[in-house]
Amino acid sequence: MKLVQFSYKDCPCDIHVGYLIGDNLVEVNKADTTLPYTLLDILRTDSLHKVRKIVCTNPDPIPLNSVNLVAPIHGMDKVLCVGLNYRDHCEEQNLTPPEVPIIFSKFSSTVIGPGAAVRLRDSTQQVDWEVELAVVIGKTASNVKADEAYDYVLGYTVAQDISARDWQKAKNGGQFLLGKSMDTFCPIGPCITTQGSIGDPENLTIQCSVNGEQKQCSKTDQLIHKIPDIIERLSSVMTLLPGDIILTGTPGGGGYVP
Repeated sequence: MKLVQFSYKDCPCDIHVGYLIGDNLVEVNKADTTLPYTLLDILRTDSLHKVRKIVCTNPDPIPLNSVNLVAPIHGMDKVLCVGLNYRDHCEEQNLTPPEVPIIFSKFSSTVIGPGAAVRLRDSTQQVDWEVELAVVIGKTASNVKADEAYDYVLGYTVAQDISARDWQKAKNGGQFLLGKSMDTFCPIGPCITTQGSIGDPENLTIQCSVNGEQKQCSKTDQLIHKIPDIIERLSSVMTLLPGDIILTGTPGGGGYVP
């Protein structure tokens, strides 16, 4: 199942939840009026099973081109990121792969949808791209062991860890936060592909093009620290909540190469 959030073109302020069927989508709120109108609230109220029931009834879809897709989830408690987590990225920078995951964060206010514009502030002159596979947490996770980690995953989406390198490297004492958390610096989407529909999340192609030119192309089998190990480590020190997303790292070809 590929979950989306969208607005109708004649009413852009109202968010609805749906799932994709080819070039169409089904609005779950129309099919079941008891469902909340955001994916985050569907997760918080443990209502995803109602969405799965809708799929089984084959309701009439609407054309995808009649709506505007927005971020497939928003308002989450945490956006967590893993640094230097692809072997080809470490090789590109002549760095030894880290023994443990390097964790930093972005504010949830950075999250925007796939068609939204990244806004650049005058305060930064060094902004670039980092494509990432993002894990979306589906239910509360605390002290989860790696062999149970996938039970807590809703699914996966594509993210961009947009970065202001001058703020990341020099203007904030070496702390990443301000360079990573400028408004609009985390585009995600267009959909969240659920855990049971993705196959092996560590055998996916991941790529990024800028102005039509391919900048990054790799596979998630290059991940140094695997998704279950990342979830175990994070949940050992904090509670992961429904809707939290984890950006699992970027491959070689990112905008910053020293």
